Amino acid sequence: MSPGNAENCEETIRRVLSSYEIGHKLRQLRLRKKIALVDLGRHTGLSASMLSQLENSRLVPTLPTLVRIAMAFDVGVEYFFGDRKQEKPFVVIRREERIRFPDRPDNPTPNYFFECLAYSISEKAVQVYLAEIVRVPEQAVQDHVHEGAEFFHVLEGSVTIRYSDGDHVLYAGDSVYFDSSAPHAYRGMSRTPAKAMVVTAAPRI
Repeated sequence: MSPGNAENCEETIRRVLSSYEIGHKLRQLRLRKKIALVDLGRHTGLSASMLSQLENSRLVPTLPTLVRIAMAFDVGVEYFFGDRKQEKPFVVIRREERIRFPDRPDNPTPNYFFECLAYSISEKAVQVYLAEIVRVPEQAVQDHVHEGAEFFHVLEGSVTIRYSDGDHVLYAGDSVYFDSSAPHAYRGMSRTPAKAMVVTAAPRI
């Protein structure tokens, strides 16, 4: 193959990939999740500069790069290549495939960690997480909010859930359902980290 043909092949690859608007989809997803480029970089191990180039379509992403980004956003790689809403999903996620994240990428002492249990499925009706809540000083716990509803079920240990202005202690087997648009926070109460299943759902339209 001559150098000229190689260049034409590269141009063809870029043209085909550009039709999927991967950079635009990445930027829209990041803005919708309200994640800064620097924070996304911490989660993915990619530089903010590279992510910016990807968003502006100045750089063609490799498949491993897209997989990192997809896992950080809890979506499937197919999110960047088309609309699969018509398909009936059935996806098995193995334990060793999950990735563990801290509550905030910039927190030196996280008070909880979470794993996305269905990260490879895009456009999910609900988000499902396995959370590990650590025992930390009360002043180290920060409230957070997100639209929709949340279901929290304690699997092991005990957890204090701060909701609005009240504290509620939950033990293994206890559950709580609440409007997650109100400020809330979790704090581990047991000696060993507590474990909980967390399900969040978007608001009804």
